[in-house]
Amino acid sequence: MEDGKKDESPASAAQVLLNRLDDYLSGREIESYVVGGYVRDRLLSRLPADIDIAVKANAREIASGVAEDFRGTFVLLDEKNDIARVVLNDGNSADVIDFSSFTGSIKADLLRRDFTIDALAVPLKAVREGFGLSDVIDPTGGRKDIENTIIRAVEERVFLFDAVRLLRAVRLAGEFGFTIEPGTEELIREYGHLIFDVPGERIREELLRLTALPHAGQMFRRLDRLGLLTGIFPELEDSRGVEQPGEHYWDVLEHSLAAVEALECILGEGDWVHTSGEVLDHVPLSDVIRQHLAAVISGGSTRKSLLKIAALLHDIGKPSTKAFDETGRMRFLGHSREGAGLVAGMLERLRFSSKEIKVIETAVNHHMRPMQLSQEGMPTNRAIYRYFRDTGETGLDILFLNLADHLAARGPELDIDGWKEHNTLVEYVINKRFEKEDIINPPGIINGYDIMKSLGLEPGPKIGELLEAVREAQVSGEIQDREEALSFVKRVIAAGELPARENDIN
Repeated sequence: MEDGKKDESPASAAQVLLNRLDDYLSGREIESYVVGGYVRDRLLSRLPADIDIAVKANAREIASGVAEDFRGTFVLLDEKNDIARVVLNDGNSADVIDFSSFTGSIKADLLRRDFTIDALAVPLKAVREGFGLSDVIDPTGGRKDIENTIIRAVEERVFLFDAVRLLRAVRLAGEFGFTIEPGTEELIREYGHLIFDVPGERIREELLRLTALPHAGQMFRRLDRLGLLTGIFPELEDSRGVEQPGEHYWDVLEHSLAAVEALECILGEGDWVHTSGEVLDHVPLSDVIRQHLAAVISGGSTRKSLLKIAALLHDIGKPSTKAFDETGRMRFLGHSREGAGLVAGMLERLRFSSKEIKVIETAVNHHMRPMQLSQEGMPTNRAIYRYFRDTGETGLDILFLNLADHLAARGPELDIDGWKEHNTLVEYVINKRFEKEDIINPPGIINGYDIMKSLGLEPGPKIGELLEAVREAQVSGEIQDREEALSFVKRVIAAGELPARENDIN
């Protein structure tokens, strides 16, 4: 965008919305500006993702009125600082508008913001008309920092005023490929301890925005170098320096960070120094898997973004379970189960939704299961059935977490033949999952009433256990109809035992 020239790009949905807002606010003679991300993104020739409006009025009252007139939902974000949100949902997508208030001049308001690249404003009326550079209010040199690809704090106290900005600096640098200015990086180190006081829901929002981006693994490393990663997840500190058996190249924390980078690499989100074209050629990544991982789980999260968090935390249970057996071999027995319990508590603290927690908890709990499906050859139908019975839709996610775990364990010492075998197994399980639906959901040939009536049994948990045994026998081809199923149940009862569930062997 050149100075004095107007942006002649076609009107977008965001532009139409801003026009409506201008009608609403100007009709009430309210001084208003588009600030922050929208202006920054337009200067970067990016499609704006955020709409932030600063009003010289009570932001809560304005947002409430907009929500009512625009048939949206009002959300009070910060009562103390008078910040509110309006969510407009047309059934296909949701527009989010954040309102904040100022009482002096807009320049004074911008000087209280976080980074220079966001301390920008344009009068709402000028946005409607297609703004040029001369319309941009820039008291901190934000335009120059955008040109120089720099993240710079507006002033020394920005993190003291709002500590979530510590995470936001890293996320913005990763999102735009910018460099954090050295003075700002020093401020992050100085004020890093404040991250402990940030409300969990705000950390969750930044984490999900970070993991939605490629190279989240690199951003996790930057957070660790700045002392922020274990501020978010204090439990990770116990993993630092914890040695592992010889088949592992790195200690537990380094392995966990490498697992995120390896995962992103095999999912096609960039290179990792320890992989090559030959390594990636064997990964069974398909459009079906991509669509599965792109599925939305909760507000702001997808399966893929949650899987990156699972990769970071998958071995969180190792420090507390480390032991040596009678031969002197290092073991981490039960670390997956222990880690799942830890992860659930950590994510509850950060206000993740129950659906999000379930996905990550399941991935951590079962991250070793794929390699336990078979000792020789390919897994049986019974083993595959049990795997998806216990993991549900997250079973597909776990297959790729398991591959990333393999890469991050061996690092530069990867055995390519072992890697090929691992991918062949994963591909086999994926194909079975989609080609043989009756393996995952076998059709019901008898029900609990049939068992009770035919065998004279009373209702109780044992009926459910018997039905589960029938389903396993179905998928393994032992029985095919009602008569065979009832005969099978009689044999199971006579033998006095039921098939055991999979053990957590680790």
